[in-house]
Amino acid sequence: MLLVSWNVNGLRAIVKKNFEEVFNQFDADFFSLQETKLQEGQIDLSFEGYESYWNYAEKKGYSGTVIFTKHTPQSVAYGMGIEAHDKEGRLITLEYEDFYLVNCYTPNSQAQLKRLDYRMQWEADLLNYLKLLETQKPVIYCGDLNVAHQEIDLKNPKNNRKNAGFSDEERAQMTNLLNHNFLDTFRFFYPDMEGIYSWWSYRFNARKNNAGWRIDYFVVSEALEPHLVDAKIHTDILGSDHCPVSLEVKNLNL
Repeated sequence: MLLVSWNVNGLRAIVKKNFEEVFNQFDADFFSLQETKLQEGQIDLSFEGYESYWNYAEKKGYSGTVIFTKHTPQSVAYGMGIEAHDKEGRLITLEYEDFYLVNCYTPNSQAQLKRLDYRMQWEADLLNYLKLLETQKPVIYCGDLNVAHQEIDLKNPKNNRKNAGFSDEERAQMTNLLNHNFLDTFRFFYPDMEGIYSWWSYRFNARKNNAGWRIDYFVVSEALEPHLVDAKIHTDILGSDHCPVSLEVKNLNL
């Protein structure tokens, strides 16, 4: 079973480029998107054999998530049930027989870390939400998590230490998540692999020079370890400032 996650940085824009071709090439069971930048009714996009579940931000042209799936879920939830977090269309949860799939677009701490306090509250509440889900069944948590966890996860760690996405506080929150019995699947398979990133600034020829960050993840409950087959970062796929990431799993009931 194949799961794909991609921050598309504007779904309407990428549909005019290569999105449908990429979507069809993957033929994934689940295709989760972040930063769709849509309101309901602003796009007519469907794929044969797939259902879709959309979460829109109240603010126009901002944030937003969607999951395309070949498999009808047992239940669907939007947000985490906390009003302060649920206005920006950042979270979708689909329930299946053996797992929950959570698609997340984590808030950015912004320049000068002006939204860091809010980000820390989000992280604490999100961890509580994931652990609550885990009381029922294991979790597959994916998306643009807006943090490069270790120095190996970005090209220029020394120059970015106090910047959004690589602050000590954000990195500590990712460590805390993993310490609560979750696995970063890419590092599970490739613990020492360097130079593999999922986001590059549009400035300074960053992608050409591979001056990137690994901020897009599949994180799973440790209970799912026996089901993991492979995790990949598809650096060759263009169209957004992010590239898709994927997870292959086996022997999970839907």
